[in-house]
Amino acid sequence: MILPVYLYGSGVLREVAKPITEDYPNIRELIDNMFETMRNADGIGLAAPQIGLSIRLFVIDISPLDTERDFPQLRDCPKQKIFINAEITERYGDTVIYEEGCLSIPKINEKVPRPDKIKIKYLDETFREHEDEFEGYFARVIQHECDHIDGKMFVDHISPLRKQLIKSKLADIVKRKTTCSYKTK
Repeated sequence: MILPVYLYGSGVLREVAKPITEDYPNIRELIDNMFETMRNADGIGLAAPQIGLSIRLFVIDISPLDTERDFPQLRDCPKQKIFINAEITERYGDTVIYEEGCLSIPKINEKVPRPDKIKIKYLDETFREHEDEFEGYFARVIQHECDHIDGKMFVDHISPLRKQLIKSKLADIVKRKTTCSYKTK
C-alpha cells in the first residue's frame, strides 16, 4: 500500500524515533509498504518518520541508480537494505560535499558535507544484529536516513546562507503550497 509522505514542517520529522522490538505489529507489511511508497515517489531511501511513524526503521533501494555508468562504486553494494534500530557508531574518512534531495523536502536539492565512511550497528528484518562499514554514496544515503530517525533533515547540514536562500521554498512546503507527484501529508 502506498502511504503518504510527511512533508517538511510535520512534527514527527523532528522527533528522535524510538527503537522497536520483534513484536512490533505488522512489521513485514510495514516494510513492504515503505518500499512501495519509496518506489512510487522515485526515492532511494525512506525512513519511518517520513510516513508518520516515530520508530527507528528505514529502507534503502539503490537499484534505480545506474551503477554501471553514474555510480560504479555502488556495483558491489546491496541494492536493497532494511535497517532497524540503526546507530552510526563512527563517521570517518574525507568529508565529501554532494547534492542531496529528500522526499519530505520536495523540489529542493542542496550540497551537503558528509564523511565518506561510516560504521553502523543495526538489526535486519529478522532482528538479527549486524555491524557493518559502508563508504561513498551508499554511506551518504545511510547517513541521510539515519538523520531522519534522529529528528534531523539534510537542510540542517547546509550553511546559514544557503538556508536563508531557500527559506521561502521551505515556507511553501510548510504551507503545503508545493505540489508533488506522490501522496503527501
